[in-house]
Amino acid sequence: TGKEGHTFSVFWVLVSVVLGAIAMLCKEQGITILGLNAVFDALVINKINLLELIRKLLYKDKSLEKAGLLRKGLLFRITLLMCGGAAILYIRWRIMGTGPPAFTEVDNPASFADSLFVRAINYNYYYSLNAWLLLCPWWLCFDWSMGCIPLIKSVSDWRIIALAALWFCLIGLICQALCSEDSHKRRILTLGLGFLIIPFLPASNLFFRVGFVVAERVIYLPSIGYCILFTYGFSLLSKQAKKKKILAVAVLGILLINVARCALRSSQWRSEEQLFRSALSVCPLNAKVHYNVGKNLADKGNQSAAIKYYREAVRLNPKYVHAMNNLGNILKERNELHEAEELLSLAVQIQPDFAAAWMNLGIVQNSLRRFEEAEQSYWTAIKHRKKYPDCYYNLGRLYADLNRHIDALNAWRNATVLKPEHSLAWNNMIILLDNTGNLAQAEAVGREALELIPNDHSLMFSLANVLGKSQKYKESEALFLKAIKANPNAASYHGNLAVLYHRWGNLDLAKKHYEVSLKLDPMAPGTKENYNLLRRKLEQLQKKGG
Repeated sequence: TGKEGHTFSVFWVLVSVVLGAIAMLCKEQGITILGLNAVFDALVINKINLLELIRKLLYKDKSLEKAGLLRKGLLFRITLLMCGGAAILYIRWRIMGTGPPAFTEVDNPASFADSLFVRAINYNYYYSLNAWLLLCPWWLCFDWSMGCIPLIKSVSDWRIIALAALWFCLIGLICQALCSEDSHKRRILTLGLGFLIIPFLPASNLFFRVGFVVAERVIYLPSIGYCILFTYGFSLLSKQAKKKKILAVAVLGILLINVARCALRSSQWRSEEQLFRSALSVCPLNAKVHYNVGKNLADKGNQSAAIKYYREAVRLNPKYVHAMNNLGNILKERNELHEAEELLSLAVQIQPDFAAAWMNLGIVQNSLRRFEEAEQSYWTAIKHRKKYPDCYYNLGRLYADLNRHIDALNAWRNATVLKPEHSLAWNNMIILLDNTGNLAQAEAVGREALELIPNDHSLMFSLANVLGKSQKYKESEALFLKAIKANPNAASYHGNLAVLYHRWGNLDLAKKHYEVSLKLDPMAPGTKENYNLLRRKLEQLQKKGG
C-alpha cells in the first residue's frame, strides 16, 4: 500500500494495542480485543479465505501471497498485535506475580474434580449455560458459585443434552464457515464465530483455572459475535420467508423482550436488596446468595430475618465461616451466648487464621466471664492480623473489667495508633483516666483525641466532664454546648451540663438543663435526685430573699 499507508497502519495498530492494555486494566478479558482485531483485519479488510489458507499451510504451498496472508501488510500487523499482547501479558505477570490466584473448591467445583471426564463434561456444560444466557438471558445471578450448579458426574444426567445441542450447533456453524461455497457467507460466519469464541477463551478453564462457574460479565464481548450470527441468520431467513412481516414482528418482539429484561435487570442492580433477592429464585442452592440476603437484612436491623438466611447459608455450606461469624455476632447481640460460642469456635476450627471470628469469640467468652479464654482469643486474632484496632479495643475492655488499668490503656493506645479516628478507644481512655483520678492525663488525652476527631460529640462530652471536675467551668461549658448542638437528644449531655452549672452556681441554667434531661429520659440515673436537691436549694434561697 506504499510507505505512507504502511506507517498509518502501524500507528493505528499501536493505538489498538494501547487501548487493549487499557481494557485489560479494567478486566483481563480486554486483552482478547487484540485477537478480535486480527480476525477482523484478516476476514473483513483482507477477505482471507480461511479454508484455502489452511489447505495451503497443510500442503506447504509457497503461494501464500495469493492467499492474502502478506497482502497489505497483514502478517506484519498481526505480528505487531501478537508482540503487543505478549508485552502486555508480561507486564501484567511482573506486576501481579508469577503464581495464579488461589481459588477454592466452592468457587469452581469442576476444576477440583479428580476425574478428567467430570472436569471436561462440566466445563462443556458451563459453555452451554453461557450460550443459553446469550440466547435467553432470563436466569441472571450476581454469583453462580457455592453449589449453584451441581456437578454432572455421570452420562445419565439429563443435562448432557445441553452439551450435545451446543456442539451440534457449533459444529454446524464451523462447517458452514469453512466449507460454504458462498465466500461472503464464509467470512460472516467465521467473523461471528471468532468474535463469539475468542473473547470467551480466558474464561473457558482451558488454559488456567478461573475463580467462577458462570460469570455474566465474560459474555459481554462474545455477545458481539452472537449479534453478528443472529443478524446474519435473520437476513437469510428474510430472503427465503414468504411472509416477511411475521418474521419482522418476531424479531421485533425478541428485541422488545430483551429490552424489557435489560430494564428489569438494571432496576435490580439499583439496590443490594433487590439484586440479592433476585438471585434466590435462580440459585436457591447457593449459600453465598442466602448469606448476602442475610447480611443486607442485618445491616438494616432486621436481625430475626437475617438469622434465617444465615442459618440456611450454613446448612447449604457447613464450612461457610463468614456466615458462621455473622450469625454468631447476631446471636451474641441477642444474648444467645452459648450457641454463638459454638458457631464461632467451629469457624476458627475450620479456618484457624480467621481473625474476625477469633475476636468475636473473645467478646462472647468475655460476656460469659471466661476472661482467660477471651484474652487468649484476642491475642490469637492479633497474631493473625497484626493491625487490628478493633481487637485491641476489645482487649482493652477486657483488661478494664479485670481492673488491669495500665494494660487497658496500652491496648486502647495501640488501637488509636493503628486507627487514629477510633473514637471508642479514645473515649474509654478518657473515662478510665477520669474514673481513676488522673484528671490531667485524661485532659491531655481528650485534647489529643479532639485534634484528630474534632466533630465527635462523645469525645467533647467526656472531655467536658474532665474539665468540669478540674474547675475549668467556662471551657467545660463550651464543650458541653457544642456536644449538645451536635446531639441535642442525649439526656446525659443535658444532665451533666446541669451538674456543671449546679457546681458553678448558675442555678437557673442548671434547673433548665435538668428539666430537659428528665424530659428526654425520666429514668436517667441521679438526674432526678440532683434536680430535687436543686429545687430545694432554690426554694431556700427564695425564702431567704422573701
